[in-house]
Amino acid sequence: MNKSRGIYQDIRAQILDGTYPAGSPMPSTRALALELGVARTTVVTAYDQLLCEGLIETRPGAPTRVALVHPVAPPTGTKTEISRPNLSAYGLRVERIPPRYTPRSDELRVDFRYGDLTGSDFPTQTWRRALAQAASLACPTIAYADPRGNPELRKALQAYLWRTRGIRCQADQLLIVNGSQQGLDLCARLLLNPQDRFVMEEPGYAMARHLFMSVGAQPVSLKVDHQGLDTRKLTEVEAKLAYVTPSHQFPRGGVMPLARRQELLEWSEANDAYIVEDDYDGEYRYDIKPVPPLITLTAARRTLYLGTVSKTLSPMLRLGYLLVPEPLAPVFATAKELLDRHTPTLPQDALTALLQSGAYERHTRRMRRRNGERRGALLKHLQQTLGGQIEVEGADAGLHLLAWLPNLPVHLETQLLELARRKGLGLHSVTPLYHQATPPCIGLILGYAGLSLSQIALGVRLLAEVVRQVDG
Repeated sequence: MNKSRGIYQDIRAQILDGTYPAGSPMPSTRALALELGVARTTVVTAYDQLLCEGLIETRPGAPTRVALVHPVAPPTGTKTEISRPNLSAYGLRVERIPPRYTPRSDELRVDFRYGDLTGSDFPTQTWRRALAQAASLACPTIAYADPRGNPELRKALQAYLWRTRGIRCQADQLLIVNGSQQGLDLCARLLLNPQDRFVMEEPGYAMARHLFMSVGAQPVSLKVDHQGLDTRKLTEVEAKLAYVTPSHQFPRGGVMPLARRQELLEWSEANDAYIVEDDYDGEYRYDIKPVPPLITLTAARRTLYLGTVSKTLSPMLRLGYLLVPEPLAPVFATAKELLDRHTPTLPQDALTALLQSGAYERHTRRMRRRNGERRGALLKHLQQTLGGQIEVEGADAGLHLLAWLPNLPVHLETQLLELARRKGLGLHSVTPLYHQATPPCIGLILGYAGLSLSQIALGVRLLAEVVRQVDG
């Protein structure tokens, strides 16, 4: 088979299976030839055959595009045998984790998905200037960077954490990570062995649970209440690590009181166990005063503190930070280097500029005010529209609230979610955040930071229609 034939067949298959969507531009023959390392005439020959079959179309002065054809399925009667992948023990554990990510659907009129932010809230001009400034800095050598993160950013974060959280630390204890998820991955790899036990909040952050289980560790689920993790149950538990969200429990929203924090730290000392404190949305407090993190207490010698800018700037930036006890700093830095060498430096430099200039804190205050308005609108519409049919929990802080529907048992959950989607409403159940127990009734996590005030009003109206339809 000559090279032109092979290129033609590869592109034809990609057009028919939708890899190249109908109407999308094709690479130029010159660019594709350079990429494939072949003569341009070889690619031209392949394109000519695709043109003859009507799979691509050309117009003078315009790029070559895929013709308006529809992807086709393989002919019936053909069967391709695919052997089962020969996975490692880690791979087999990951294979058992249910897929979580679902792309946003343009068909939804309102989506209460937690974690989304509105594009209009992103400080586009400020970020653009900071990136441009970072890119223009004189750099005598282009080389790999410090795996712990840019020194200036770690110093700026050290000062920021002291100002805003009361955390005293050294810059060398901070590690810049690709979002909080990488911070959790490092904790799992370095602090847990297969069959080790770890404490998880029930319900709790499923991605953390799955990540710790992926290294072979076993979860011990402890129930939470309106004050977060019920630490009284810890006396019965032997484990190597506890994952907690004490400042704003996810998803129920409880704030752990001082007595429970002390019980947790005493358990950590007695069991030589580490605590991973995830302060995922600590910038947002509305009806309560800011709560000092667990790590600020004097007994928190085995506590690792995790923060992120995903809830203030954008989850797309993948920028977070992990504060570790001094004895752990070298090994965490080495593990970070093995994983990805270092986090991209330009976004780090831009964030440094925002922190040093005060722009980041000004933006955070603006975000707190705007999301406070969204929260207030959501609570008002829920009360006016659903009233006694709904019980709200965890609305004092953060970017979501938990709405319980006490009249609707859990077995009606699928019906509720499907009816909502048909109306163009994205609802998200709390059920996947439970590991061993089941919720007492249908619970919905309502994220509001990605919605406008009009979308919130519409979303609650659609929710009320769905609830009445299911309840009736």
